[in-house]
Amino acid sequence: MTVTDNTGTSDPVLDELRTWLEENWDPDITVEEWWQRLGLSGWAAPTLPETAYGKGLARSVGVRVQSEIAEFGALGAPGGLGLLLAAPTIADHGTQEQIDSYVKDIVTGQKAWCQLFSEPGAGSDLAGLTTKAVKDGDEWVVVGQKVWTSLGQVADLGMLIARTAPDQPKHQGITYFALDMHQPGVDVRPLREMTGHAMFNETFLTEARVSDAAIIGPTNGGWAVTNTTLGHERAGLGAGGGSAAGGAATPGTVAGHLSRRAGDFVSTRGKKRSAAGARRPGGQSSALLTGLARGNGTITDPVIRQGLAQLHTLGEIGRYNAERLKATRAAGGDIPGMANIAKLSMSNIVRLQRDLGLGIVGAQGMLHAYEPDAQKVLDEATGNPFLAAVTMTALYAQAPPIYGGTDQIQRNIIGERVLGLPKEPNNDKVVPFSELPKNA
Repeated sequence: MTVTDNTGTSDPVLDELRTWLEENWDPDITVEEWWQRLGLSGWAAPTLPETAYGKGLARSVGVRVQSEIAEFGALGAPGGLGLLLAAPTIADHGTQEQIDSYVKDIVTGQKAWCQLFSEPGAGSDLAGLTTKAVKDGDEWVVVGQKVWTSLGQVADLGMLIARTAPDQPKHQGITYFALDMHQPGVDVRPLREMTGHAMFNETFLTEARVSDAAIIGPTNGGWAVTNTTLGHERAGLGAGGGSAAGGAATPGTVAGHLSRRAGDFVSTRGKKRSAAGARRPGGQSSALLTGLARGNGTITDPVIRQGLAQLHTLGEIGRYNAERLKATRAAGGDIPGMANIAKLSMSNIVRLQRDLGLGIVGAQGMLHAYEPDAQKVLDEATGNPFLAAVTMTALYAQAPPIYGGTDQIQRNIIGERVLGLPKEPNNDKVVPFSELPKNA
């Protein structure tokens, strides 16, 4: 069978994928067995290098691979921060031994990851972190607190950055670890959001331990590794990124999905969305809002029509930017700041989705159910099963401009690193961190 992309031309990568799916997809095997097949074949993370269980494909091609797996009706790759952030970072900075251990378990869904970066006193100034790791033989003892730990409650491992040399300038004394979350001294507590969910957590580290072998990159050289993770995060979460997508099943040992039937996590028509799907930035498309506007007559409102056109345009710009970056990199070049631009664009998109969606549903937008049973009652009362997608997006829209680096941070990076504008004067590059004023 010849598979075509959205331009109507044959794509040999999708041809190969379709053939592989026809030979390997079996809805009756377990999630664990399916992800083993998918991960070891390279299709779970096709943008990773071939030496890291991938196929070395461009990001835009990887997005099409994800879409094709969903269209076929197979369970998608293991979702979460392991595939989005940890795997590409370890592929870039880890040893082959670490790749064969950590990345293999990520692409096959064996282990789920979380991100232990932000702290209560070091959010916007991430390099100002105070969580410390002290050497003890061939291990490190970690003490500190992290916050906004996405999906920490189901994580097996965490991407931890900790201060290992307080007498060095603050950007130089940081080390990047792979921390075992299932150990004494790691306490994960949920943070309930205004949406009613608790995707984020705060994590308390009280003499948790991590070995030398779990250091990713050089000791005290973790800031460069951290920036690699942040770059993958901004690119994946930004407009046109697409790599935050994943299967409806949750990877790792905590969720309990590995032993279940793979086919139970996909619909008979394919493209089953997970419960988190409606919450992901960009998950509420212009097509959904256009359908709602046509259904209740607001499509004739010129302001609504203009907003729908703008939303569609922003989405297309994000897609075109991803394609432009792909072509530039294929020619050996790069577009500095594109990941930051994509992240800023996504913030604009979710804010527009919020305002446009609430404008379309009108007074019903003041209603929101926080529990599944209440949601069923609200759906019946309003006669609008799509209302939850609108209100969820409206409540969640405040998050994307903050997580993954605030909009202000993205603009600073573009200004300083891309445009070459002068930084605000400070001496934190040369003064030991231990001598800096708190939060300086």
